[in-house]
Amino acid sequence: MSEVPEQYDRADRWRAFAIHLLTASGAFMAFLSLIAAAEQRWVAMFGWLGLALFVDGIDGPMARKVNVKGVLPNWSGDLLDSIIDYATYALIPAVALYLSGMIGRPSSFVAAALIVISSAIYYADTNMKTKDNFFRGFPVAWNFVVFTLFAVQPPAWATFTLVVICSAATFLPIKFVHPVRVRILRPVTLAIVAVWSVLGALVLIQDFDVSAWVRWGLVATGLYLLCLGGVLQLLDRLRGVRST
Repeated sequence: MSEVPEQYDRADRWRAFAIHLLTASGAFMAFLSLIAAAEQRWVAMFGWLGLALFVDGIDGPMARKVNVKGVLPNWSGDLLDSIIDYATYALIPAVALYLSGMIGRPSSFVAAALIVISSAIYYADTNMKTKDNFFRGFPVAWNFVVFTLFAVQPPAWATFTLVVICSAATFLPIKFVHPVRVRILRPVTLAIVAVWSVLGALVLIQDFDVSAWVRWGLVATGLYLLCLGGVLQLLDRLRGVRST
């Protein structure tokens, strides 16, 4: 472990390092998810991705609470998080979309290439977030998008079109909401995330064989999360408020 600043003791160091280990556990979940994808066990694959998403949601607040950056300044939690997020948010969903045959070849090759390349460029962007905590450009949320596609099973042309649109939106100055950090409409957004999560759990429990209302519920809540930032940005422009 790195040298600890004088104001922190050994217990502080191990507490901080334990949070890094929690974050790193997402790499093993990604590995298990990738194996499940290779075997086309989609419920298991998305289950591991969901668990990795849960870890990704709790490790940040924990790290800030114990000041991991201050205690272990030579260990980059942000870099560790980005490495794991690229696998769980982009790479594995792209693999699943390709292996599922949902689009068909050669379109599946193109779709996978769009996902992994646009996502890699996005993670290299040091200006990916606005001052008011929105994402700038589509935030590589391919795990959500691909999961919804698996649940809804739209026509191949619609799936491919959505991949193209989201990939292009990665490079556009359009705001996308961060469900936790964006303050405006936060209670509503968190409630929508909770509904989406419950519906997603039903999809996995029922092995993707769900009723139409579950599918449309996923679509409706997903569209809210996908479009909220852009709608708020448009309203700000109409009111003459400068985007940050």
